[in-house]
This record gives sequence, structure tokens and C-alpha cells, in this order.
Amino acid sequence: MITGAAARLMTLLPSERAHRAALDALARGLGPKVNTAPDPALACALAGLELPHPVGLAAGFDKNAEVPDALLAAGFGFVEVGGVTPRPQAGNPAPRLFRLRADKAVINRMGFNNEGLDAVKARLEARQGRAGVVGVNLGANKDSEDRAGDYAILLKSLSGLADFFTLNISSPNTPGLRDLQGADALDDLLQRINDARWAEPVFLKVAPDLEDDDVAMITEAALRHRLSGLIVSNTTLARPDTLKSRHRGETGGLSGAPLKSRSTALVRAFHKRSGGALPIIGVGGIDSAEAAYEKIRAGASAVQLYTALIYQGPGLAVRIRDGLAALLKRDGFARLSDAVGVDA
Repeated sequence: MITGAAARLMTLLPSERAHRAALDALARGLGPKVNTAPDPALACALAGLELPHPVGLAAGFDKNAEVPDALLAAGFGFVEVGGVTPRPQAGNPAPRLFRLRADKAVINRMGFNNEGLDAVKARLEARQGRAGVVGVNLGANKDSEDRAGDYAILLKSLSGLADFFTLNISSPNTPGLRDLQGADALDDLLQRINDARWAEPVFLKVAPDLEDDDVAMITEAALRHRLSGLIVSNTTLARPDTLKSRHRGETGGLSGAPLKSRSTALVRAFHKRSGGALPIIGVGGIDSAEAAYEKIRAGASAVQLYTALIYQGPGLAVRIRDGLAALLKRDGFARLSDAVGVDA
């Protein structure tokens, strides 16, 4: 079984090799098996999804939908696989994944490396009928001439095979992808998505590197096109002066603890701008129950983590889950939804 000690030993391996080893271990059934039920106060409804608790796994770990059920068994309330693109692609040249240990952070410039639509679709078809909420993060091929069309193709092809979908237009590692966050391009994308979508919730994943005007424009577009919600936020291109690690100058998206404050502020901004009408999944720097609770109080109905798992191991999801229940009780909230946005 992958214990916290084993997970920490994996950090001695090169980053991508450690990632592959973790996936292989989970596929062989060596992941943790959580048999304790979450506190009923943590149950939450998110854009029509019924979650046993709000602590999910962000996209990027299980890019090819190899082990979603093992991850659910490890204690996550929901799992997002991907990002998947219509055609397989190798991503950017290695090295492209860097641990910033002193900063509890990671820089990556992976570039949507994945096995493509057909491989992910086959695995999702094979798990049909199993319990647990699994979503798919959708991306565009680097050399695509119609990136909005890529998202529509993926949504049409995978509808009925996942519980929700995420439009990832905010990865910093595919040149020009973030241009889809502009007003005209976003309108075109969301209209095409509405033409392609069935019944599943569709979320938009946004960058943390947004201005106030961007928040207003994206909120209005999301409401106008009846998006199910937002995922706030992706990795950042910013490099805080506080970074200490030798890899701090690498190009790519920064995730982990240095992103926490900025992503929480952005959760609060989107919650306020939408008047709570857009469900938000908060992402960025979540490494404890307190960090997750801060996102929830800022306006997130659920949270996702990834980077902190690298340093704390797979038991983190349940530690955060149970810590959240204690924090709700401490503050007199009968259920999670009562705490959403109280600080916004």
C-alpha cells in the first residue's frame, strides 16, 4: 500500500518517474482504501452533482483516466481526470516538471501530454456503472487550427461517460490557449459548447492571472451561456519574490502554497460578482483543512488539490475531509453549504 512514508520516498525519484510509479501502484491496487464515512455535514450539491464531501482531486494527476476508482477509494469526494485532447500528443520536451520543495510548490510545463480521446473514452466506457463522481478535463491540441472545435468534439464524444466536464482554457503551457479567455473568443467557445452539450454539468477553468475587468467579463459570459460553474484557478505565470527553490526561474505554471492567497482572492471575487449564482470549485495551495475552509468561506462550494499530495502523500484527502468537519462544528455550521461565501 502507498503510505505517507512511501509517497515521501517517491519524491526522491525524478518527478515524472515518481508520477508514473504512483499511477502504477494505484493500478495494482496498492493505494489506500478508506473505509470510514465522511461526516454527513460535509455532503454537498454542486451544479446537480451530489458529493459525499467537497474534497476532490484536480486534473493533471490521472491524465488518461487510468485509476479514477482507486483515487475515489483513497478518500476523494470526486476525481477529475485529464486533460485530454482529441488527438494524442507528447507534450513539451523534458525536463518539464520541477519540485520547489522549500516553497511547497511545483512548476510544470507539461503541455497537455496525454493518450488522446480514444484511449480515455475506452477507459471511461469500461468503468460505466461504478459509483463515484468522475469528471473530465478537456483541452485542445497544440497544433489545432480550431481549438474551440476541439472542445466541442471532446464533449460530444464523451457525453454520457462522465459526471461533469471542465473546459481548460487557462493552461499556460499551450501557446495562445489563454486567448480563449478573451471576450469574443469565449463567447464563441461557450456557444459552441452549448450546441454540443447534453445534460452533464460543464465548468470553466480560469487562470489566476486575471484583472478585475476579466472577472466581470467571464462571470457575465458564464451566466449568459448557462455554464454550470467555474474552477478557480489554474496554475500561475507569476513568480512571487518569496520563492526560494533553485527551480524558481523555470518557465511554466506555478502551483502549490505560493498560489493560495491569489486563488482565494479570485474565488471571493467571482463569488461576489456572480452573487453566488455560479458554483465555484476552489483550487490552489490547498494543503490542510484550514486552507480548504478558507476557500469555502470565500465562496467555493467544493475544492480540489494536487500539488500538496506530492509532499504529504495520499492520506491528505481524508485528513482535510475530517478536519473540515471539525471546523464546521467549531464554528456552529450544521452543514457545509452554510459556510460557503460567509467571508465574501
